[in-house]
Amino acid sequence: MTYINEHYLKLTAGYLFPEIGRRVKAFTDANPAANVIRLGIGDVTEPLAPAVLQAMHAAIDELADRSKFRGYGPEQGYDFLREAIAKNDYQARGAKVDADEIFVSDGSKCDSGNILDIFGEDNVIAVLDPVYPVYVDTNVMAGHTGPADATGRYGGLVYLPVTAENNFVPELPKQRVDLIYLCYPNNPTGVVATKEMLKRWVDYAHKNSSIILYDAAYEAYITDPDIPHSIYEIDGARDVAIEFRSFSKTAGFTGVRCAFTVIPKDLKGKKRDGGEASIHSLWNRRHCTKFNGVSYPVQRGAAAIYSPEGKKQVQETIAFYLANASLMRGALTKLGIQVYGGENAPYVWLKTPGKLSSWDFFDRLLQKGHLVGTPGSGFGACGEGYFRLSAFNSRANVEEAVQRFAKAL
Repeated sequence: MTYINEHYLKLTAGYLFPEIGRRVKAFTDANPAANVIRLGIGDVTEPLAPAVLQAMHAAIDELADRSKFRGYGPEQGYDFLREAIAKNDYQARGAKVDADEIFVSDGSKCDSGNILDIFGEDNVIAVLDPVYPVYVDTNVMAGHTGPADATGRYGGLVYLPVTAENNFVPELPKQRVDLIYLCYPNNPTGVVATKEMLKRWVDYAHKNSSIILYDAAYEAYITDPDIPHSIYEIDGARDVAIEFRSFSKTAGFTGVRCAFTVIPKDLKGKKRDGGEASIHSLWNRRHCTKFNGVSYPVQRGAAAIYSPEGKKQVQETIAFYLANASLMRGALTKLGIQVYGGENAPYVWLKTPGKLSSWDFFDRLLQKGHLVGTPGSGFGACGEGYFRLSAFNSRANVEEAVQRFAKAL
């Protein structure tokens, strides 16, 4: 008999987005003529920047030339990309991050789950509620939780509510926790973290010997100059934080796949004998053992994002998506809906009208407006009564969706 990892059996219902897909398929099968506009999953719609395409084409041509051909690359990423990241994303903002502290990968979703490989089973883990489901589900799979209760919360996790009642600002844990997941600009709520807020978390982590897992996948959407783009803009963060970044939403790489994780060499973890171990060294060993690196053409495309032309083109696309978010915010506000986010983030978070549950509102939008969004309850118990809309779509679809909202409510 071959045994399975029974922790997978604790996962409730099914991953959020497949469940949305199942419901939408059932509707479209029954209504084949319906023109469904999808504002649910945060997948991009606009083409890659010309500078990125040019760099990728040139890299492909290199692979056709024996004198320029490349096989296996460095697992951590090519120096030309790591150095561009360090210079433009960190050092230009006054954050001390060196190129050799950057690990290029095929996605932040992967990294935020895989990072658990190097942490022990006895850590106490804190997540915001609502939260990006991957943080919770990967801990369930790794055996770090008990079973879920009636609200979908798993035993063993520390949940930190973020709702309108506390202005979406989580309180520090009342107990000591070891690992803390933070995501800003936040998915799903679209709110941002101030320097003061992040300083409180960094101070907490220092006091409690904790490590912050900081997901900054949407930092490129920050337009407010007072909002930090990286946790490393906060004094002391190098000692207590790991940061995940992605090119998926920054430059439309959802189908191309490229991201990176920053692990400062200063960061230490505890051993059971009381000693310390380098988190950087452990992740490097894990990365080299279980990952063979991102393809050369993709890394050349990612590096082109930092060229003068690439920066301009990528910013134009980001501004396009933010304008979509603004259109949705304005339309929903006029309809009397309470709206959050959508200003420094590509997500609009709204309070469901008439005390509808999140899934009931999902069904109403689908049935009456042929619109798809994401039920807030899929992000956690505190997401019940909320709903997420994505700005990743064509302008024509967003303008049409704005007209349909009124009919669906």
